[in-house]
Amino acid sequence: MEFAVPVAQPVVKRLNPFERYLSLWVGLCMVAGVLLGKSAPALIDGLRRLEFGRDSHVNLPIALLIWLMIIPMMMKVDLAAVRSVGRKPRGLAVTLFVNWVVKPFSMALIAWIFFRHVFAPWLTPAEADQYIAGCIILAAAPCTAMVFVWSYLTDGDPAYTLVQVSVNDLIMLFLFAPIVGLLVSGASSLSVPFEVLLYSVVAFIVIPLAAGTALRTWFVARRGRDWFEQILLPRFAPVTILALLATLMLIFAFQADNITGKSLHVALIAVPILLQVYFNAALAYGAMKALKVEHAVAAPGALIGASNFFELAVATAIALFGPGSGAALATVVGVLVEVPVMLSVCAACNRTRHWFPQEERVKKR
Repeated sequence: MEFAVPVAQPVVKRLNPFERYLSLWVGLCMVAGVLLGKSAPALIDGLRRLEFGRDSHVNLPIALLIWLMIIPMMMKVDLAAVRSVGRKPRGLAVTLFVNWVVKPFSMALIAWIFFRHVFAPWLTPAEADQYIAGCIILAAAPCTAMVFVWSYLTDGDPAYTLVQVSVNDLIMLFLFAPIVGLLVSGASSLSVPFEVLLYSVVAFIVIPLAAGTALRTWFVARRGRDWFEQILLPRFAPVTILALLATLMLIFAFQADNITGKSLHVALIAVPILLQVYFNAALAYGAMKALKVEHAVAAPGALIGASNFFELAVATAIALFGPGSGAALATVVGVLVEVPVMLSVCAACNRTRHWFPQEERVKKR
């Protein structure tokens, strides 16, 4: 007699209210920030002038808020996990190829085509340069934090997602500044001071990564991994959320004149960003399928290639070109479209799970 083995029902994955309605919160922050920028221009101008040292171009309030936002994210990154990169090399190879060989260069090309040619009747050459630069900065920083949410929603392998994020963070230390400098100078008439890029990398990658790693090591040594991951990290969630909302509100206050005077430009900027997101997601996902990578690795890999480390991108654009620049506006538009677009990519990955080798989910008894 044959006995049917009960199959575990998939758990319905849900975002918390903040994550589910992130686009709404971003929209509310945009409105509140614009109102603040219009009603208190002297206050906003004073905040805009606060910098880390003379000529660093790193805005002090933005930097402090981004540290509050990024350091808890960096505490999730286990650098020791990098030692296991050889466990599933094909998935990692595709992710790194898309992130560092395809994504920034394809974004530069797509942005150049649209802002220099397709949208030329509605933009001045100076505006086109700024928007191209902002899109390049956005694409040159692979997602770090939200990718854990996307991986969860697609039933991704959490350990392997951690490896992918950790390796990308290490690569970002060395490649982010050179790639941004090369592509922005090549695709636009803007010059990118390397010193300012170096300040951005130190302020928004090196310091948070070092602080996150040190805090992770100290807490795990004192209280254990389970306590750290299950009790402490969730306590940082409100801090991260409030810092993100405050950062967005301040950015939109800095961008008040641009947003109110250039609503058409916001829609135009969204077009190349959407195209590059779907292009890179499809490329990574298709390559994973061709290489017969399991879905639990393929889906997070595609999502990492599609999403962006928008906190770093916004901070870098502000440092390079100023809080009221078109480049900063372009990175802010990336924030606005990120969540609904990535949720659609998650849905596509879940609907196409059958394309990949079946993973044994229930052990035989």
